[in-house]
Amino acid sequence: MRCLAKKCIDFVRQRFDETDYQTCFVTQTVSVWLVVVAALVLANLPFVVNQRLLGVIPLAVPKSLWMRLAELLVMYVFVGMLGLFLEQRAGQIAPQRWEFYAITVALFITLAFPGFVYRYLLKHRS
Repeated sequence: MRCLAKKCIDFVRQRFDETDYQTCFVTQTVSVWLVVVAALVLANLPFVVNQRLLGVIPLAVPKSLWMRLAELLVMYVFVGMLGLFLEQRAGQIAPQRWEFYAITVALFITLAFPGFVYRYLLKHRS
């Protein structure tokens, strides 16, 4: 499988020069949707995964609400770093002030609402 993928990538690189290759696969539209999907998945991860810290480190006890909120903050920073990386690849990074961060935190919390409802408001069968 890797060999086939490597051949496909080599074929595309032969067809396009390096700048066309980068813009062909990672357009700004794809970058925006990647950040939105990553935010949706990572915002719900602290509430859906109960026995693992950050979805990776196993825990002996279930997470408390404060641990979930701390995880949510870490996931917000990770999605922000992903967005910053993709914006830097596309060109110059636009300056952001406090309004930008206030809106993105509110959006991230809104995206986390389905996971919160699943964990704390739905009745689970034993």
